[in-house]
Order: sequence, then structure tokens, then C-alpha cells
Amino acid sequence: MANNNDSPEPATSSSTFSLTIPRIDIRRTSSDTQLDKVQIKSASVYNIHGLSGSQHSLSVPPIHKDVVGYRGSNEFILTDDKQSTMDQIKAIGPWARRKCKNMCRRKILYKRVPVLNWLPKYNMDDAVGDLVAGITVGLTVIPQALAYSSIAGLPAAYGLYGSFIGCFVYILLGSCKDVPMGPTAIASLLTFQACDGVWQRAVLLCFLTGLIELLMGLFGLGFLIDFVSGPVSSGFTSAVSLIILSSQVKDLLGIAAKGNTFIEQWSSIIDDIHNTQVGDALMGFICIVVLLLMRLLPRIKVGPPDACDQSVAQKIINKSLWLIGTARNAIIVVVCGGIGAAFYENGKEPFRMIGDVPSGLPSVQAPPFSVPEVRDANGTIVQEYESFGDLLQGLGSMLIVIPLIALLENIAICKAFADGKPVDATQELIAIGVSNIANSFVQGYPGTGALSRGAVNNASGVRTPFGGLYTGLLVILALLFFTPYFFYIPRAALAAIIIAAVIFMIEVRVVKPMWRSKKTDLIPGIATFIACLALPLEYGILVGIGLNILFILYHAARPKIHMDQAVTPCGVKYLMLTPDRCLIFPSVDYVRNLINKHGLKSQIPVVIDCTHIYGADFTAAQVIDTLIKDFKSRNQLLLFLNLKPSVGNVFEGADLEYRVFYDFEQLDKAIQECRRKSIPA
Repeated sequence: MANNNDSPEPATSSSTFSLTIPRIDIRRTSSDTQLDKVQIKSASVYNIHGLSGSQHSLSVPPIHKDVVGYRGSNEFILTDDKQSTMDQIKAIGPWARRKCKNMCRRKILYKRVPVLNWLPKYNMDDAVGDLVAGITVGLTVIPQALAYSSIAGLPAAYGLYGSFIGCFVYILLGSCKDVPMGPTAIASLLTFQACDGVWQRAVLLCFLTGLIELLMGLFGLGFLIDFVSGPVSSGFTSAVSLIILSSQVKDLLGIAAKGNTFIEQWSSIIDDIHNTQVGDALMGFICIVVLLLMRLLPRIKVGPPDACDQSVAQKIINKSLWLIGTARNAIIVVVCGGIGAAFYENGKEPFRMIGDVPSGLPSVQAPPFSVPEVRDANGTIVQEYESFGDLLQGLGSMLIVIPLIALLENIAICKAFADGKPVDATQELIAIGVSNIANSFVQGYPGTGALSRGAVNNASGVRTPFGGLYTGLLVILALLFFTPYFFYIPRAALAAIIIAAVIFMIEVRVVKPMWRSKKTDLIPGIATFIACLALPLEYGILVGIGLNILFILYHAARPKIHMDQAVTPCGVKYLMLTPDRCLIFPSVDYVRNLINKHGLKSQIPVVIDCTHIYGADFTAAQVIDTLIKDFKSRNQLLLFLNLKPSVGNVFEGADLEYRVFYDFEQLDKAIQECRRKSIPA
């Protein structure tokens, strides 16, 4: 039991005490951010009750207000409001009722349905900005959706199916105006690795992914993305970009190649590279060059740099250059589709084309929970029957990886255009979760917000999430009226669109600042990059997260201990040791060895300043008990200073006998008295 040096000897022996502690009036006396000085205005008395019923008083004089450098905390306020286990169990019912009542409040409704906040203030300026942005993003979404479906290993129509319902849902639930819901390159690649081109698996994956995202949002699990550090995210994104680029080389060259990992893909490409189609390769490389050049058009400015000083003609030219550069993907698709149609005659294809795309909107139906058996004309099984259990087993860890990566992509857009405003990860999880659930009912595969489309949305002057309405309507119009013309779009052109986009996702630019900032951060980043190239993506990102956790544990297991030699007013020397963080099981043996080492070397009283120790566990309490016995065995004084009540509770629960002080004057008196008597604490 912790006790102060002024406590009288108890009349009866007892191992259990209860503290009745009156209120301590604490007043903050300084606004200094480094030293939090406190002043106790009146002395407090700790009444210690023994089991035999005897009572003893422990007087604690007030902390001296002139003690320089005293570091305290409002966590030193001691309370006597401990509850028994039964009281805590009984409190669950009222707590649950309060939570349910809070969920029905107007504030929560407005927080979880953000459209209620901005819709009443919607005006004509907002409508014009959203209309322009929605159409511009729609011109980007349609060719990307056709291209991303090939990454997912699905027919081109499935990319469009997942590009309109999510836009409508996000209007109601989305908290960021710049997020355009739909398929992304990373989500498409993860879908391919999980589903292997079977559309039933992809649609079911969309439903389950949305359900998991929704549950994560309802339970407030948005903090999970905090376990994916910047270096790990950069390594993962760079590796995925290279894998996506590699997956498109086959369409760029007009060859057949397979493989899930980077190594498998390039091995297959090299084996079949002798079958390269000259027409496809020529069109593909020309499209890449043209796309990269068109990407530069928005940067070209005619006339004065300030728009206010430009003439009407100069403004029109600048806006036209910006529109051409922004809609470059759609322009390439239209031009290459026209070339494909012009050279197509009597079934002879000059290029490999994407083929028939079903006309009209998809039928609204529940996602498939099994895969039927499919046989060819000869009765050979082409696709085996898979039950729901088989599908779940096949999807495996992707059911966790895809929601996390989707949230990571979405939050990246929110933070990029938040202008310093806080980002609600929980609300974003709810929004993309409901969007994916809705997508699964129209045969879409998992999607989220894409950073490239988000940049277009922001640059187009979007004002609210209502811009998604026009994007979704444009996709619907494409499905209703333009699908017959999609037949003529060359696969090489779509591959060029993807390659020209993902090469800018390779985050080489972060390596130099990371090296200058903290070189060890490169280790998890490079490890994630290599692991994602060599292994399936879910294992690759787990390698990076695992390495990050190891770094964190190592950091926690090796706290810094600041050492000062101090002297009491009477000239007694003692050693002040200040650990810089919590005491938890990985670090306590290291701390014990360091303290013992300094204690043996100095052979003077040792004081452990616990100001920075905000938490401890049972293992720490056991090791501290051993440390106390180590000092007692060699008759060396060991005292504790500024021990938090929460840490003291852990120590007391483990029946530690230790002495703790919150006042330098009392600490000095205890050291002088024990030195004078030459007895251990």
C-alpha cells in the first residue's frame, strides 16, 4: 500500500485498506505549456481504515507554491468514487438507454445524414458549379469504368454498372464534396485477385464489402486506418501501380498473358511477347504519348496570369485548353473508337476490341450468394458450382483488406481537399458502405472515391456532393444509348488510359523527404513495396503493417530515462530518474535493469519521477515489485514522485509496498530522515 513518510505506525496489522479522501481543490496557476503548476489550497487528510475497524489519519501538507519546476497534472486529483463490479454491471442498462437516446437526437441525425446540412442553403451558384463538375467528372468516369473493368477481369459493362448508384447514395450520406464514387484502379486489382474474373464473386464481394464498411462505420472503427502509416501506404500504392501497369501490357501489345503478382505477370508477358500485334502496339504507344501531352494542356495559360486581366477570347482559349486536358480520356476513347469502326469490316478487327456491351440498365436484383455450374456444348464443366460457404472461403482476407484500402483511398481525397477541416472517417465508412451495398443490387463490383477523379471534381469547381447526380445521370445515358458504339473501342486505347494514369501513382517523390526526415521509415515502406510485388497484395500490406507494429513495440520497449543528480537542502545527494513514457510489459525489464544499473553505480538514494508515466499493467507492477526488493536487499532508498492515481491503483492491486510523494519538500525530508537513520524505505 502506498503511504507517505509522515504516516503513524498502525495500531493493528492489516493488509487491506480503503481510502476516504475529501475533495482536493486544485487551481491552475500558470499557462506555461511545458510546466503545468498546480496549487493545493488546503491540506488534505487521508483516512485509512483497517479491517479491524481502527482508524488512522494521514496528514498531507499543501504543496509549496514556490517549488520551481514542479510538474503536476490535474490527473493527481484523488477521488473516492470507485464502484464495485456489481454497480458497474447495473450501470450498463442506463448507459445503453442514454446511448439509444443520443442516437435519436437531431444533432446525430444531421451528422449522419450530411445532406440535411447543405441542402437548405443550396443556391444557384452551387447548382451551376455542381452541373459543370458533374458532367466533367462523368466524361472521366465512363472511359475509366470501361478500362478498370478489364483490370478486374470482368466484361466492360460491369465497370459502368458500379458507377452510377453509388454517386446517388453518396449525395445523401457523403461528407466530402470532392469524392466521386465508382470503380478505382486499386479496388479493381484487388477484385481481380479475389474473384479471378467470376462476376458472381465480384458482385457478392461488393455486397459483403459494403456491409463490412457499414458495420465498421456504425461501430466507429474508422481509426483502423491509423495502423497504415504513410510509408506503408506509399509502398503499397507504388507496388499496386506497377502491378496495374503490368496487367495492361498484354492489351497494349495485343498478347495473352496471365498472373496475379508482378513476377507472374512479367514472366507470362515475356513468354508470349513474340506474338505482339503491331497495330495494337502502335495505337497503344501513340495514345500514351498523346495522353501525357494532353495532360500538360491545363497548365498552358494564354494572356496575363491573373484571370481578371484576361480578355474574353483569352478566357475562352484557357477554358478550352483546360477542358480538353481534363476530358482527354473521353477524347481518346471517342477518336480511337472511330478509328476502330472505320477499319472494321465484315468481322475483321484491325485491333483487339472490347466487344459487345449489353445495352440498357442492369436489372435490379439481390447479389448472387452462389456460383452456378456452367458446361460448354460438349458437356465439359467450364465453371464449377460454389456455395456461399465456398465463396466466403475463397474471398478470405480480402473481406478485410478491401474495406480498409477503400477507406484509405477515400480519406486521402477528403484530406487533400479539406482545407484544414476535420475529416469524419466514420461517416465516410457509412457512405461508401451503403454505396457498395446499393451497387451490388445493380451488379456492380467494389468501388470508392478515386483521387484522380477527385482532383478533376475539385478543379471543375464542385460546390456540394450534388455534383454526383450529373455524373450518375451521364453514366445512365451512356448505358442507354451509347453501348452499341463501345464495341469498337480498342483494348489498346483503354490500356493506354490506365498506364498514363497509374504511372503518376508511383510515389517516388516521397523517398527523398522520407530519407531526410527519418531514414528508418523507409524500411516498412520498401518492405511493403517488395512484398506487394512478390506476394498477393493482402499479404504484402500485412507485412508492412506488421513491420510498423514491430517498430512501435520496439520504441515502447526502449524508453528513454533522463538522469539528474539532485541535492536536498541539507546536502544529501540523490539520483532523480525520469522515464519518458508508460510502463508496459515490453519495457519494464529494460527499465528495471537501467534503474538497477544507475543505483548500483551511484549507491545513493534513487527517486523515480513518474510524471510521464500515464499507464502501467500487471506485468509492470510485478517487475516494479522486484525492483523495490532489489533496492531493499542492498539497503538503498527507492522512492516514487508524482505517481498517477491510475498507475497507483495498478501497483496497489499487485500488493506493492512503496512510498510515493507529490511534494519536493516532503520528498527531501524523507530522504534526509532515511539517510540519517541509515535504514531502507
